[in-house]
Amino acid sequence: MKIKDIISYFEKIAPLKYQESYDNSGLIIGDNEQKVTSALLTLDITEAVVDEAISKKSNLIISHHPIIFSGLKKITGKDYIQRCIIKAIKNDIAIYACHTNLDSVVGGVNSKICEKLGLQNVKIINPLKNQLKKLVTFIPTEHADKVKNAVFEAGAGHIGNYDCCSYNIYGEGTFRASENANPYVGEIGKIHTEKELRFETIFPIVLQSKIIDALLSSHPYEEVAYDIYPLDNEYSKVGVGMYGNLEKEIPEVDFLKFIKETFKLSVIRHTNFINRKIKKVAVCGGSGSFLVNDLKSLDIDAFISADFKYHQFFDAEGKFLIADISHYESEQFTIELFSEILKKNIPNFTVYLSQINTNPINYYYK
Repeated sequence: MKIKDIISYFEKIAPLKYQESYDNSGLIIGDNEQKVTSALLTLDITEAVVDEAISKKSNLIISHHPIIFSGLKKITGKDYIQRCIIKAIKNDIAIYACHTNLDSVVGGVNSKICEKLGLQNVKIINPLKNQLKKLVTFIPTEHADKVKNAVFEAGAGHIGNYDCCSYNIYGEGTFRASENANPYVGEIGKIHTEKELRFETIFPIVLQSKIIDALLSSHPYEEVAYDIYPLDNEYSKVGVGMYGNLEKEIPEVDFLKFIKETFKLSVIRHTNFINRKIKKVAVCGGSGSFLVNDLKSLDIDAFISADFKYHQFFDAEGKFLIADISHYESEQFTIELFSEILKKNIPNFTVYLSQINTNPINYYYK
């Protein structure tokens, strides 16, 4: 396996286009063509994690949080970031980060949290807009199934829980081939009428080149007529945060006990109780306080996230319970998600789940 092969499995699920503007996901250190012996999976990169990779002879570290967020003008080893970079390069270890792009997709970090909580009928809190386009093309009827299947196989036609979605109208197309043409049907210099299917379907912008390649390679015409339209629709599979329903509603105290056990927490910071049972729950791995105002219109009972400041606990205004479970704890299952992605696609590839607890926050109880 090469690094580019490993990366392709992550970026098929979480394209880099979906990362936030401040983020630095992707290959941070290394060469795409480098062969990979094994991968070490971690939430953060510290010197201890790099040492762990060295001890396991892993030449690829896959982390959730990027080791480099902003530009570096010097690499002298004066802080842990620079020392990690130097040590990784000296030991020929590549570093790849899959961060906010994985936070923002169905099947990503928040989906894993919902799975751990057993939430049902899960949806994205803030679906992104302007992430979809519509393809319209015209296919001779006897080739319609072949072309449609190729376009669907490339990733078009998904709407919610449905695939192979399209609209089809039969009609007639006309064209006249010039002397330099090599027409599939018709004669040079004569107007030809062909029974055709007008085929319409939608696709994510990130798949456009793949969709067009599939169309052109499967279509019999020398010159394929097609139109691409931008759509303002929300894309239900990409966006920030998720919410869903517990199987059964439970009292607030029992809910806190449940998430304390599920996330193996020593402490939970929370707002005043809202004096009703908990059923509809929203989640956002990492820092999710910015979603509070959006959640007020969703009629949720509780919001699980992290990194709330003092005054932000007031923002819920008693409409729902906020449970701040801390940043590391909210994203701890990301390592498990990394492993599942790799094992599903490359069952025989060796992966190690880091045994280093990189959580920089501790609690004193004595």
